[in-house]
Amino acid sequence: MLLLLLISSIGYSQQTYKDILETKYVPVNREVYDIIVAKDKEYFDAYNACDMKKQRSLYLEDLEFFHDKGGLSTSKQEVLSSIEKNICGKVTRTLVEGSIEVYPIKDYGAIEIGYHKFYNNQEPNAKSKPSKFIMVWKYEGEKWFISKVISLH
Repeated sequence: MLLLLLISSIGYSQQTYKDILETKYVPVNREVYDIIVAKDKEYFDAYNACDMKKQRSLYLEDLEFFHDKGGLSTSKQEVLSSIEKNICGKVTRTLVEGSIEVYPIKDYGAIEIGYHKFYNNQEPNAKSKPSKFIMVWKYEGEKWFISKVISLH
């Protein structure tokens, strides 16, 4: 009888993926969360305005940029050149409000996970669907830098 009770309770204690998605995110560290949300805005304001100097200042030299369709780039200059050539004046990024989650990483920085949309400025009626992104932020010399980007579409 005890074994039957134990087995039946296991089924009720398992959380489903839907349950996880419906769980409200609460930042572990509100100060780090607020900083990273502000850094996200700072970076993507520069991205949308094609401020290459500001973008350059926010990337670490040993940047790793993973793009599900474009592959891996480990060249900061290559990433910036690609943005300048393919994005500037052509694409606008908007954040899906409330989607950012931030997880502090001890003795390193933080991981940001969220959803955003990209709009093709040459096709104003084109639809944009949310895509997931992950950014790894490193805290170095009293400043925050992007060390890794994972862009999923």
